[in-house]
Amino acid sequence: MTPTDELIRLAAAGGAIAIDARERSTEDLIDIAAAAKGTRAKITIYNVDSHPTDELIRIAAAGGGAVAFEFRW
Repeated sequence: MTPTDELIRLAAAGGAIAIDARERSTEDLIDIAAAAKGTRAKITIYNVDSHPTDELIRIAAAGGGAVAFEFRW
């Protein structure tokens, strides 16, 4: 698993990243999303069923449009 600080650096540089939500805390996902805000980065978060909707809203808000959630039903 890639360390969170490395994902933050990639996001801040404008990279596109897909992240499994089951492997990260809400706070880690918020930090990654916030690093992507204002860049051309695209953060896709999948397996989001492991986080409540209120937490997903916090992550999305931190990313300012850089975050996409992939729901698999």
